[in-house]
Amino acid sequence: MNTKHPLSVAVFCSAATDIASEYFEHTALLGRWIGEQGWRLVYGGASLGLMDCVARAAKEAGAMVTGVVPSKLVERGIVSPLLDETIHVGSLGERKEVMLRESDLFIALPGGLGTLDEVFHVVGESSIGYHAKPVILYNIDGCWDSLLRMLDDLRRQGLLRHDLTGRLVAVRSMEEIKNYITQSH
Repeated sequence: MNTKHPLSVAVFCSAATDIASEYFEHTALLGRWIGEQGWRLVYGGASLGLMDCVARAAKEAGAMVTGVVPSKLVERGIVSPLLDETIHVGSLGERKEVMLRESDLFIALPGGLGTLDEVFHVVGESSIGYHAKPVILYNIDGCWDSLLRMLDDLRRQGLLRHDLTGRLVAVRSMEEIKNYITQSH
């Protein structure tokens, strides 16, 4: 890697706990790998679900863990105790902007509305030229297949005016993530 500083990798993912165990297994592998590289994890700061899993694995493997914490997480008492750095924000919109500013690239694990919102925010801003930071969709067990089909359908209809190549990268394994990041950074 020829970077001047350690990479800051933002991870978007679910805070749900009652989801497929495979999601947790792959999330832990990703977090551990981020830590082993000596990189910084930037994530939403919650102590639940895949969010907790990636932070715990990354921290245990040596990553600096930065949580971008909206006020509602503080009110609900679900801020992770694992954070090396806490950036407090007032809203989810602010969190997206801070995560975009603080990160070199983004990895989307399985998630719901919040994850989709974050992915489309980053890709949308990239598509009109605000930045060139990629989002890697980690398509664990096909979790993003329906989204990818929808995007293909929108493209066929002419509704996606911007090419997503290099902006939104779908992968199915940690090896593909490693290869992509090694080649692009």
